[in-house]
Amino acid sequence: MKILFINGSPNREGNTANLAKALLTGHEYETLMLTDYRINVYGQELPSDQLEEVLAKIREADVLVIGSPVYWHNICGSVRTLLDRFYGPVAEGSLHGKCFFLFQGAAPEKWMLEAGDYTMKRFASMYGYAYGGMATNRREAEQLAQKL
Repeated sequence: MKILFINGSPNREGNTANLAKALLTGHEYETLMLTDYRINVYGQELPSDQLEEVLAKIREADVLVIGSPVYWHNICGSVRTLLDRFYGPVAEGSLHGKCFFLFQGAAPEKWMLEAGDYTMKRFASMYGYAYGGMATNRREAEQLAQKL
């Protein structure tokens, strides 16, 4: 089972990465830091774009874990840009496996978490993933681990 953790946080060892460790304890996984890649916003055609590199790793994974801190009441910009860029290069239903979402912040309100969960459910459904759920803290991540 090939597991890819996409970390939208710029902090390599922060809360988002710690949630991934709780979810993926006992499993080997690759971490892809979105801040290490240049992914242009939807509609830009620039030669230095690395979306295809990231998509190649995503296509190889059996389990995709996407992690985002809560920034400005929503999914962080790097993750949002990645999701936006799926339109076009990734055909609906063309991916496989399971998708999990890690979404944490200092004091997110319920509606913020619900909006993030809804977005990821739609993303998973659109592209062919079985949505495993969302974790917002260590306890939830450990419970979600049973669905791996």
